[in-house]
Amino acid sequence: MKIRVLIVDDDALVRAGLSMILGGTGDIEVVGEAADGDQVPKMVALHRPDMVLMDIRMPRVDGLSATEALRATTGSPEVVVLTTFHADAQVLRALRAGAAGFLLKDIPPADLVAAIRKVASGEPILSPAVTRQLISHVADGGAGSRRDRARSLLARLSEREREVAVAVGQGRSNAEIGGELYMSVATVKAHVSRILTKLGLNNRVQIALLVHDSES
Repeated sequence: MKIRVLIVDDDALVRAGLSMILGGTGDIEVVGEAADGDQVPKMVALHRPDMVLMDIRMPRVDGLSATEALRATTGSPEVVVLTTFHADAQVLRALRAGAAGFLLKDIPPADLVAAIRKVASGEPILSPAVTRQLISHVADGGAGSRRDRARSLLARLSEREREVAVAVGQGRSNAEIGGELYMSVATVKAHVSRILTKLGLNNRVQIALLVHDSES
């Protein structure tokens, strides 16, 4: 089945370029385009995309607000943030809201396609090194309160679940976690699912952010 993608960007040239790149693949279909965040709910309901490529800066409703609203709904598509900056406060907030990762707008076409396929397969497109870079470069108050909250949440997990969560925070794949902790990939996936449910999180990126917050 094709990966259904909705493109949200206020720049018509950017939308056209992304559509041209993705339209040339055999397994990705651009099902719709939106020029502002306020169009996202209607477009998602109409086209049922698997993934939304979301610009951050838009005139009426920015990508952050649109991402927060979208990821707060049940069964929402994955969101990948489009940005021109490596370290941006809004990017970090979007990731905390449940975005699966972010892409720079000057990403090579082959890397863009590979990233979309990776997210569609359930893997985040954000390494722990990039997460640490974002956290360290963005002026963001409240680190102490986030640390306390993160440690309180992680305390709800069993010892085995905490081990899996830490490994996710280190950027390990399911196969790598299974090898390190002597469990099958299916068992790792089950642990990750339970962690997400217990902590009310959307994806592995949020697990990684929580682990990093707890260590700050």
